[in-house]
Amino acid sequence: MVAALGLSTGAAQAQGAYPARPITMIVPFAAGGPTDVVARIVGEHMSRTLGQQIVVENVAGAGGTTGITRGAQAQGDGYTIMMGHMGTHGAAPALYPNLRYDPAKDFAPIGLAAGTPIIIVAKKDFPPADLKGFVEYSKANAAKLNGAHAGVGSVSHSTGVLLNSILGIKPTLVAYRGTGPALNDLMAGTVDFMTDQIVNVAPQIQAGTIKAYAIATPERSPALPDVPTTKEAGLPNYEVSAWNAIFAPKSTPKEVTAKLVDALDKALDDENTRKRLVELGGVIPSKTERTPDALQKLVESEVARWTPVLKEAGATAQ
Repeated sequence: MVAALGLSTGAAQAQGAYPARPITMIVPFAAGGPTDVVARIVGEHMSRTLGQQIVVENVAGAGGTTGITRGAQAQGDGYTIMMGHMGTHGAAPALYPNLRYDPAKDFAPIGLAAGTPIIIVAKKDFPPADLKGFVEYSKANAAKLNGAHAGVGSVSHSTGVLLNSILGIKPTLVAYRGTGPALNDLMAGTVDFMTDQIVNVAPQIQAGTIKAYAIATPERSPALPDVPTTKEAGLPNYEVSAWNAIFAPKSTPKEVTAKLVDALDKALDDENTRKRLVELGGVIPSKTERTPDALQKLVESEVARWTPVLKEAGATAQ
């Protein structure tokens, strides 16, 4: 583990020769998941720009809030940063009444790293042929339907609650201990539908073991070019992405955050890094979307978006 790295050096010392040693990037989920993969791809190129290795530390638990809490409380010397996402910095305040950080106030935003689009999927023999049919069928049969998700606070849970809210339906929500078990039951036809990140469901869509209705982004994904957008398919108000972004503790000096911002910017301009992210189904943020100010506004808007939706649904992780 690398959590103790750099804790004895003050922020003032860090500014002059920063970075003088490896940097820890806390990923608040288990290794191998979408956030972890994005962190490692982006961190690899950032390490080359900074001249010091970025070491990923996986600190899973409580829907990602355990790791983010640790990051928020770390010394602001630039040697501890974190990869947050839509859940930790958008949905968490509504789901965790005793949350020990404020997503909009307790961090120095570095920048948006990637978006991971959400796709509406169903078991392969679900009757509707397209998204308009899905909407009509779901409204007519909501009481009979089962919607799967990977646990309260997961991306599939929050985005599923949002979809149900927009459609005005209350299907039975079936919680699983992760995306894997939820997808297994979806493929088996035990549950009817779910919403999840493209990186989690693309292989099953390509194999024809589940049915895809639409992707909730303004443009189609190169990874699944035949899947229409929700706007194209008739549900334009359902646009949502499980973005990942880099944050530092709030007290991190501006001179230090500027170097991190520059390193992230160079990583996202790198052709190979972009290619690796796009192949996973990720969306590369534009120059204007990846700035610290843009990330700050995104966090504020996401908290405002998710809080009423999740509270109205009675969703809580505690």
